Amino acid sequence: MVGQDRRGGGAGAVAVACGTGLAVGLLATGCSPHGAAADDQAPAGQALPAAGADLRRGADVLVRAGSAAVRTEMETASGGTRVTIRGTGSYDFRTGRGQLRVVLPDPAGLPRGGQQPITEILAPGALFMKNRGAGVPADKWVRVDTASLADGNVVTGGATDPLAAAELLRGAREVTYRGKVRLHGVRVRHYSGTTDIGVAAAAASARTKPALTAAEKGFTTDVVPFDAYLDDAGRLRKVRERFHFANGTPKGASVTSTTELHGFGGHVAPRLPDGRDIYAGKIAATAP
Repeated sequence: MVGQDRRGGGAGAVAVACGTGLAVGLLATGCSPHGAAADDQAPAGQALPAAGADLRRGADVLVRAGSAAVRTEMETASGGTRVTIRGTGSYDFRTGRGQLRVVLPDPAGLPRGGQQPITEILAPGALFMKNRGAGVPADKWVRVDTASLADGNVVTGGATDPLAAAELLRGAREVTYRGKVRLHGVRVRHYSGTTDIGVAAAAASARTKPALTAAEKGFTTDVVPFDAYLDDAGRLRKVRERFHFANGTPKGASVTSTTELHGFGGHVAPRLPDGRDIYAGKIAATAP
């Protein structure tokens, strides 16, 4: 499946993930102490099968941890143009709900001056957006069925759902230990490797499986390179995953999604919008 340009939904998904396109269409413990000690003694650059096991159960460790503050960054590169979308917020891994404040760039790739960031609520099977633009009243939310999106909303919303980002590592393989580093003052172990979306989807929890099953059909290749960082408790502190779309061009387009987690515990899952606050009208479409 590697490198086959066989899927038809990629172009639309990249358009939505890019700055103006988004405005248009839009682990407690669990890492084995024995494995951690072995990693400490391993030289950087060594392949570590046991580390793959730690990464594959990383989502379970996060669920036991409960919740975390989140920082996200998504960079889309196509035809020599790079666009970056950033978000901040919190996420409850027990409920699969989170809220992000997402800042979009303008068409030139610069921060949007004087415009409100988009507020996103992530929930199993759904993405809610406020300050959506495109003719949607400022006090209304837009609801999107994530399983209906070409990539299951892995990148479409401008930020990867933190649980989905961790569940993607259930397909981790060819894991290499890169050494110990400090990430915002916390000692973490850096690993790199690839993960298989199809394998991850088959092993995913019921909450994330529909999204990853859709994603398996929406990217150019099932193989996703990643860099992941685990703390001494086995919690995923940072993961960077690189996706590729056909995008209707020979070289296609790439999307790099980075999710950082910190401040575990104490965050409350956001309340979902009331039905009367969901916008039911037509959403305007403007050229990216």
